[in-house]
Amino acid sequence: MSKSELGEFLQACRAAVSPASAGLPDTGRRRVPGLRREEVAALVGLSTDYYVRLEQGRGGRPSESVLDAIARVLLLDDTQRKHLYHLAHLPRRRRPARRVVQERMADSTRTFLETLSVPTLVMTRSTQVIGWNDLACALFTDFAALPDRERNTAWLMFLDEELAARHRDWESSARETVGILRMTAGEDPDHPGLAALVGDLAVHSATFRRLWAEHHVHEKASGLKPLRHPELGDIDLTYVTWTTPASPNQMLVTYTPEPGSPSARAVDLLGSMIATNRAATGTVHQRDGHPLQTE
Repeated sequence: MSKSELGEFLQACRAAVSPASAGLPDTGRRRVPGLRREEVAALVGLSTDYYVRLEQGRGGRPSESVLDAIARVLLLDDTQRKHLYHLAHLPRRRRPARRVVQERMADSTRTFLETLSVPTLVMTRSTQVIGWNDLACALFTDFAALPDRERNTAWLMFLDEELAARHRDWESSARETVGILRMTAGEDPDHPGLAALVGDLAVHSATFRRLWAEHHVHEKASGLKPLRHPELGDIDLTYVTWTTPASPNQMLVTYTPEPGSPSARAVDLLGSMIATNRAATGTVHQRDGHPLQTE
């Protein structure tokens, strides 16, 4: 991304910190939300001129101690702090653009995916879906039927009304999805295909543009995913993200219901519906999307 990414991120974080939370007295009406540049500089122990240059992308590479102090003053959480360090230490010269190569699951990941009895997706850091099981298709959408461009959770979240309607807390899910893309942009600014994805979403979705401008960052680790299936109703699942040293840029995400809950019964029913459909049609989706004939 551009060298102004650091400045835009600092501005967004600065605007989110109230004077009171930073230990400053209330001086009345402010022209801008959050802290002023000179207040951040004073709390960090920097000159106002140097901090202004940091926000303008002209401050060079700040030291670890400066970054630690900025993170403390701006009340950054661990994910935001990690993103700050990535942005601050970007190389001054851009590397040659990398050729876009379609990522694929390792055979070992595909074998493991086939053993799972809960909805599961395999995603890249740019939220491209490269693997799934039948339960995930029944829960979200038929990934095998989608063109590669649309086989992306961010694309589906903002541009597919049917899938968006399955998220009961769509705003939160959408913000987390944008946060994943922001995190990836900070860690790998030359990520092939990411700029094109962000550009497409920004052109087609005003909500995406708003959320992208917030500079929120998010690491997909674990949490609650409240969904609404068109046939089975509300389903609450806990998602957990798994990575391995062999495929550090891919995420295997499992969606698990609480044992014995109505959501668990709904997932069991999804499995029964899949088995019935498989018997009727004689096909099953392979984990990379190509249909196979069953015996």
